[in-house]
Amino acid sequence: MKESYESMKLLLGKIKYDEFKWKLCGDLMVVALLLGTQLGYTKYCCFLCEWDSRDKKNHSVNKLWPKRTSLTPGEKNVVSPPLVLPEKSYLPPLHIRLGLMKNFVKCTDKTGLGFQYMRNKFPNVSDAKIEEVIFIGPLIRKLMQDKQFDQDLNESERNVWFSFSGICNDFLRNHKTPNYHDVVQVLLTSYKAMEESISHVKLHV
Repeated sequence: MKESYESMKLLLGKIKYDEFKWKLCGDLMVVALLLGTQLGYTKYCCFLCEWDSRDKKNHSVNKLWPKRTSLTPGEKNVVSPPLVLPEKSYLPPLHIRLGLMKNFVKCTDKTGLGFQYMRNKFPNVSDAKIEEVIFIGPLIRKLMQDKQFDQDLNESERNVWFSFSGICNDFLRNHKTPNYHDVVQVLLTSYKAMEESISHVKLHV
């Protein structure tokens, strides 16, 4: 079956979702189909809030985006009535981890030691995959265990890498650390600092 709104509707009928109201976990595409939102990089692609994908200057600044109060077809990239309850839809931790890794690599200095070390460490991974930031779980774990990689990163990259490791260990596993709010805040702060440092370099090139 193709991943489509109609297929999801049929599957939910087979598992009697309306009767049991299961908690569902899926990637962004699956969740978008289940909630009837438009696929692709749309302006309002989040099912939890009205995060504006086009307002890039505030992505690392604004922490309080307006909460989605409804999923009405024809409004804010909603094209069909939702098939499931938004509050019972979850994103898999692995996809969150891969997304954070992708953002980290995108902001690293491509001429720096850290990026070059990644390319040399995984010779079997094609340059195209490195350029497109396609890293799978085992590759990420190998980097986390590699002390030399930590040393080859510059200061802003290292801060982000350590905060990313903290998120993976203290938030995206089966059990969250009691101070996970602080762990998330450290991540946001470090990512913002690295983004600003990259912008500063571009302005002076």
